[in-house]
Amino acid sequence: MLLAVWAILVIFPFVWMIITALKTDPEILSSPWTLPAVLQWDNFTRAWTEAHIGRFFLNTLIVLAGSLTGTLLISAMASYVLARFEFPGRQAIFYAFLAGLMFPVFLALVPLYFLVNDLHMLATFRGLILVYIAYSLPFTIFFLTAFFKTLPTELGEAAILDGANQYQVFFQVMLPLARPGLIAMGIFNFLGQWNQFLLPLVLMPSEDKYLLSQGLYFLAVQQGYQNDYGALFAAMVISMIPSLIIYILFQRRLESGLTAGALKG
Repeated sequence: MLLAVWAILVIFPFVWMIITALKTDPEILSSPWTLPAVLQWDNFTRAWTEAHIGRFFLNTLIVLAGSLTGTLLISAMASYVLARFEFPGRQAIFYAFLAGLMFPVFLALVPLYFLVNDLHMLATFRGLILVYIAYSLPFTIFFLTAFFKTLPTELGEAAILDGANQYQVFFQVMLPLARPGLIAMGIFNFLGQWNQFLLPLVLMPSEDKYLLSQGLYFLAVQQGYQNDYGALFAAMVISMIPSLIIYILFQRRLESGLTAGALKG
């Protein structure tokens, strides 16, 4: 019963938003709880073109393509070393990454802004990509380190006996074995970075490079004065579609990967 109530509370706002996105502005204001008389698909066209949601969508995809690739690659390499090799300072490095989990990102916004500005990467995709990677590393390394610790060492040792070096062992043996954990962390980071608002707001002041979260924020302010509520709700639906698709398609992989990491850790 409680789960059914919770499901209704979660699903109802999303369904209501979709229905509202298909209404005219007078219908939205006069009868917000009724179905639209005629489906207004033009709302999505205006949101994509006139409200520039299409451009913001593309900018977000560019940033996430770089940040997710960098996050998973760097985290996998660091986690493999921390899990499989003994060297002085290994625990200190691991706990330093763990400390990053306890540091709220908003506390670093001011020094982060000046650092990115001094590196001449303010309002650039590469600057935001590097910040996203740094922001995502602590938890990803924490999770993947536990995952790599439980992978069979015999396969790596056998590969070394066959003449493989450590790079070949990692990329050709261990990395494929860690695919469930990588997929889980890829989905987890995608959902977090797709919905990120604070970092782009501070580090991406250039309007032509706005990400989707920024674009929706300023669109809400702008459309609030222009009274084009249909396009605003359509833009919100567009922004939620990728996250919904990713979760629906990879729900089982996400749950199995997180569960495997928890059990193996």
